[in-house]
Amino acid sequence: MPVISQFYGIIIGIFYNDHAPPHFHAVYGEYELIVGISPITIIQGKAPNRVRSMILEWAALYQQELLDNWNRCRQAQALLSIEPLE
Repeated sequence: MPVISQFYGIIIGIFYNDHAPPHFHAVYGEYELIVGISPITIIQGKAPNRVRSMILEWAALYQQELLDNWNRCRQAQALLSIEPLE
């Protein structure tokens, strides 16, 4: 999984040629969430509430950058890093 951001032990990535709808994967230890980009929503997975909150907050801040990276994936282009949550 190409990593586009990391913060507080959370790894964010998008897979090339992944299925619709536009989404990203967030991994925290043994937990993994699949998060829709537009609208921002948890599609699948489990994680502690605090981790879920941080991921959703980050996604809201960088929604356009996430969509841009999703489109880059669809065109087999290199992904751009996104700032971590601070």
